[in-house]
Amino acid sequence: MNPTVLIVDDSLTVRMDLVSAFETAGFRCLPCATLANARAAMAASRVDLIVLDMLLPDGDGTELLSEVRGNENFARMPILMLSSEAEVKDRILGLQTGADEYVGKPYETSYVLSRARELMRQDGGGASHKATVLIIDDSVTFRETLREALEDDGYQTLVAGTGEAGLRIAADHRPGAILVDGELPGIDGPTVIRHVRIDTALRHIPCLLLTASEDRGAELKALDAGADAFVHKGDEVEVILARLAAVLRASTLSVTNDATSSLLGPKKVLAVDDSLTYLHGLADALRSEGYDVVLARSGEEALEMLAVQAVDCILLDLLMPGIGGKETCLRIKSAPVVRDIPLIMLTALEDRSAMIEGLTAGADDYISKSSEVEVLKARVRAQIRRKQFEDENRRIREELLTKELEATEARAARELAETRAQLVNELERKNKELEAFSYSVSHDLRAPLRTINGFSKILLEDFGGELAGKAKEYLNNVCLSAQRMNELIDGMLDLSRVGRAELIRTTVDLSKLARVVVDELGRNDPARKVEIGITNDLVVEADTRLMRIALDNLLGNAWKFTSKTASPRIEFSSERQGEETVFYVRDNGSGFDMKYASNLFSPFRRLHSEAEFSGTGVGLATVHRVVDRHGGRIWATGEIDKGATMFFTLPAWSEKF
Repeated sequence: MNPTVLIVDDSLTVRMDLVSAFETAGFRCLPCATLANARAAMAASRVDLIVLDMLLPDGDGTELLSEVRGNENFARMPILMLSSEAEVKDRILGLQTGADEYVGKPYETSYVLSRARELMRQDGGGASHKATVLIIDDSVTFRETLREALEDDGYQTLVAGTGEAGLRIAADHRPGAILVDGELPGIDGPTVIRHVRIDTALRHIPCLLLTASEDRGAELKALDAGADAFVHKGDEVEVILARLAAVLRASTLSVTNDATSSLLGPKKVLAVDDSLTYLHGLADALRSEGYDVVLARSGEEALEMLAVQAVDCILLDLLMPGIGGKETCLRIKSAPVVRDIPLIMLTALEDRSAMIEGLTAGADDYISKSSEVEVLKARVRAQIRRKQFEDENRRIREELLTKELEATEARAARELAETRAQLVNELERKNKELEAFSYSVSHDLRAPLRTINGFSKILLEDFGGELAGKAKEYLNNVCLSAQRMNELIDGMLDLSRVGRAELIRTTVDLSKLARVVVDELGRNDPARKVEIGITNDLVVEADTRLMRIALDNLLGNAWKFTSKTASPRIEFSSERQGEETVFYVRDNGSGFDMKYASNLFSPFRRLHSEAEFSGTGVGLATVHRVVDRHGGRIWATGEIDKGATMFFTLPAWSEKF
């Protein structure tokens, strides 16, 4: 859609002139002669730019300017004031009220049009919507899903099915960001990004590489190609939107605003002289060259003007009442914001000392007022050109420095990724070694234990009648110790397996699983009468096998530690704590002292003696590892002889995975 410009001026001639120029340039025009008409037009139609006269039949243009700036829907809209009231005080009023530009009449139409275009470009088109995003993906389904999500979030979108088509669209439309699939017919995603990065006009566009690949080298490949971010296509759309917003924020902060970097762009000259006749002659000569000329009658007015509006060149009379040219020049050249503006000193004096005085004050050039107008124009062009070249060189140096830093960061990222990959290989190797060690322990320790246990039983069975009471007691202790050692080995292996096992999430009914565990406990200990309370429909997304191990240990502990309780009760349920669901197993058994709570989930750290309650000390450590594998937390509360409660959380899949 073509941008719309609202032209508010009571002069029919001005309106017709501007409408003709803007329509030729591709704008849609809304010409108005009064503030009332302008307000009605803004209420009825979208407006991207306002050209506003200062004096109108039904009020002051600054009234509308204040209204627009006070409306959040139009707060960023570019506004160019165009007025015959060209005194410095009027310019300052318009700019301080919120105008982006102020052009005095008579004006050059080409200058007004050029400045309007640049104001639109600086504002990103003048609309309040988000950036335009180009999506390059050969999957129609994924492309349309992403397009709809982006448009729902306020972005405009462009789409392409190949890398070649995407680059053509990027060159024509200059999008605010590019989302490109890693795998494409023709040139692939990294190649598209490399083409963008070597194109001067496109290289600042943020690029996100999308991939469905699980290859660990995909991220490195994306970064090496110049991508700003790497996003997996399996991620939630919200993740992609968040990463896009992040790179757009970084791009907005880091990209240099080069709206006036072209030598052919509109230029503004500040002419300072106490002679009104000379000023008007100077202004006529410079306007014929396409410059917008701001007139100031004193050094004080010049400094006030520079405080609110930048210019491209300053022409300054040396001898003036009040703050003279030399003092004005010194103040300008000492101010960081304006000191780089080219300044040409003007004087009617022909002596050499006047030239030296002007240049010593910091002027960039010196010219006699008696010089021909063409010489003055040439000097102005030369100074503006010099400034532009300096700005371009500075920008290039900054870009080179930025690229060097980016290259350093890329190398660091690559080295980090390589180091991380090495550690993950190394970790896998260590895990395999640990697994081999575990099996070795299992095999090598169990064999002598079986021998010890076996021979001890033979002695008891075959020679028990010949052994004294103490000897039989010692042999029984040997058998019990061998059995205890075998249980410890089983516990160590279970703990190791839980840490290594692949996590396979499915829908798990913990209530049903808990009833299975309790039924087995009852069959194995039929003499026990335990009151059981299990809440129905405790359903989670978890690994079924690992949750069975966790409930075996939690409910098994509760069963064990209520064995000396007169009326034992075990409860399995859940409750809401803040934003999360917390599951718990509660019993009224022996309990524990809370000062030892930190030891509960550490391997082999038991709070009861073997004589009180048998066990290996790895059950709760195993539960802790299961819960941790699911991204949850586990903790406990208790009181001696009043029972204990084991709490744990199992975050939803979308929260952690």
